[in-house]
Amino acid sequence: MRRLAITLVLCLSSWLAQSQDFDFTVAADGSGDFVTIQEAFDAVPDFRKNETRIQLKPGVYKEKLVLANSKTNVVLIGEDPKTTLVTFDDFAQRKNKFGEEMGTTGSSSFFVFGDGFFAKNITFENSAGPVGQAVAVRVTGDKVVFENCRFLGFQDTLYPQGDRSRQYYKDCYIEGTVDFIFGWSTAVFENCEIFSKAPSGYVTAASTNQGTAFGFVFLDCKLTGDSPENSVYLGRPWRDYAQTVFIRTEMGKHIKPEGWHNWNKANAEKTAFYAEFESRGSGASPATRVAWSHQLSAEEAEKYTVKNVLAGEDLWDPMAIVEKYKK
Repeated sequence: MRRLAITLVLCLSSWLAQSQDFDFTVAADGSGDFVTIQEAFDAVPDFRKNETRIQLKPGVYKEKLVLANSKTNVVLIGEDPKTTLVTFDDFAQRKNKFGEEMGTTGSSSFFVFGDGFFAKNITFENSAGPVGQAVAVRVTGDKVVFENCRFLGFQDTLYPQGDRSRQYYKDCYIEGTVDFIFGWSTAVFENCEIFSKAPSGYVTAASTNQGTAFGFVFLDCKLTGDSPENSVYLGRPWRDYAQTVFIRTEMGKHIKPEGWHNWNKANAEKTAFYAEFESRGSGASPATRVAWSHQLSAEEAEKYTVKNVLAGEDLWDPMAIVEKYKK
């Protein structure tokens, strides 16, 4: 009976919102169908094959969000990331109700377990501050896309966690200090700004599994920051088979000439794959990079496209949903 009622509500909301192309509207001021995002997520029928489109009105939404793995093909669209903020302030050393530390994963402000999630024009934040690991968004679901979104935090801001997860970040802004893009997933970051906050640190900490074709791929991005000159590494291997590749990336002067760090794991120098192609800017220094990293040839760089990295056996095309919600 409960499922039937939810389905009827969804159908009614869809009918009422046809002119706006949304099934639900979330508004902090109470003018929408729901006041909180979590209420809207919970109202989505389980394992729905069609998209459920949720409009997110400007406002501050302080919620510890969970998009369950049964909530598939959810679309969450705001109007402007500067006026639409999703935030929470947990951190790894905070104690839960059982007196146990939350840990890095538990600190997440937003858990994305559902496949097919698409978010646009929203800021996602962990507002705990410089208190150690504090994740803004953890993504486990497959075929996840963020467009024109901002990810704010310090250490461990963005956690592409699922080892079988494919993710696409388009025109996004991501900031942090230490290992602020980290995890197992295959993820493409295209035309994104990656901002290293002072004092210094590491941009990435991939933990790619052995045998996975691709790890983190940055296409036509900008590495900016307010960290001191020559103080930030491009990455270090959380696990030995870490893969991170920068293609045509503009790098600021905060990037260290050696580029990469082995995390004091000599063996990782043989197993990790760290590479660049046509890096530019004051932080680009091919001649001084560590000897165990790679400068790709034009032919080697050709395989690093959105389509080739993310398609998989099901030929997923993340740009199709970006095009669909272009307006």
